[in-house]
Amino acid sequence: MPVPVREGPAALDPLLAASDIVVNLLPLTSATRRLFDSERFGAMKRGAALVNLARGAQVVETDLLAALDDGRLSHAVLDVFQAEPLPAGHAFWHHPRVTVLPHVAALTDPRSAAELVAANVRALRGGHPLAHLVDRQRGY
Repeated sequence: MPVPVREGPAALDPLLAASDIVVNLLPLTSATRRLFDSERFGAMKRGAALVNLARGAQVVETDLLAALDDGRLSHAVLDVFQAEPLPAGHAFWHHPRVTVLPHVAALTDPRSAAELVAANVRALRGGHPLAHLVDRQRGY
């Protein structure tokens, strides 16, 4: 059954409860720091998987390991971590339900990056707004 489009913090837990795979691409803000903790994992559908490609600070690693160990979550695919590079002795390296990615979820294409830089240089010289900047009011 398709899940209706939802938004905002109040809609998150019902969406998690209905999702087989949760992909985190959120910016790191005060509202998203430690977002995925034992309470959030408890709200997720039993046997769901988490893919974190955003920021390591958004996942409480000990809570994630507990959710994997007790079967609440079936798997985690992680590209970012609390400590980077991931320490050699970290449990994620050896956990059977964790896939560690090499922190390259978003590779920069030199051609498109060069075009963006050139466009921003032209905009700067022309006194126009620059594209793709961090919005300091929003925190990302």
